Amino acid sequence: MISNDTWRNRLYVIIFQTDTVAGRRFDSTLLLIIFASLVVVILDSIDDVHQHYASLLAYIEWGFTAIFLGEYILRLYCSPKPLRYAFSFYGLVDLLAIVPGILALYYSDAQYLLIIRVIRMLRIFRVLKLGPYLKQAHYLLDALRGSKQKILVFLLSVCTLVTVFGTLMYVVEGPQHGFTSIPKGIYWAIVTLTTVGYGDIVPKTALGQVISSMVMITGYSIIAVPTGIFTAELATAMRGGQLQHHCPVCAKDSHEPEASFCSRCGNALFRKRE
Repeated sequence: MISNDTWRNRLYVIIFQTDTVAGRRFDSTLLLIIFASLVVVILDSIDDVHQHYASLLAYIEWGFTAIFLGEYILRLYCSPKPLRYAFSFYGLVDLLAIVPGILALYYSDAQYLLIIRVIRMLRIFRVLKLGPYLKQAHYLLDALRGSKQKILVFLLSVCTLVTVFGTLMYVVEGPQHGFTSIPKGIYWAIVTLTTVGYGDIVPKTALGQVISSMVMITGYSIIAVPTGIFTAELATAMRGGQLQHHCPVCAKDSHEPEASFCSRCGNALFRKRE
């Protein structure tokens, strides 16, 4: 007889370990099942397919939900720390992949929430051992942290502009030309400033068209600003990736290479190795 602890250890190796043959086979099979379930959800969203095969696809989806529920229970059973797994990133994703299938028994539209299972495809990084490549993402995070204040100021300025232009167009054009309210005018200003141009609301008066031209030119002028800010911060992060100045007080780490004091709080800097 094989003890329960032995079974749990074997299941743990198969389910959680990707360095073994059995573990790789389990993860590969799981990825194929996840992909198949996503295909079923996508097909069911097509009206013609849903009308002819709704019942069949529903049964197939319940089968996938049962498989994922069994897998989740097995993970809880063989995990040395079940609660730690349950509240981990992958544990929460595994749970969210099951909940919509259960809700679909009571609310039919909930089945389309099953598309969240695409997040489970992140396990492919473990199977293919692509984890080291993800470490390069810290450059993007550093660039986002370094540029957040500049981008926030930029967004506040844009919000002010669209509010002014939207209000101005409401006054100039009026409800008779589609600008029925200031929020409607702000919507038009956002669409025009971002050069999207849906065309559902257009100015009719000469003055309104002049203002519209000014908004378009302004949009072309400022649309590249956040990209430039982020690119500059990304270049700085990559240039200082191996050795960066880091403030021990305010935690700011985007300083000039020769800086000795923090540009934000004035505290002495020390170098932090990544």
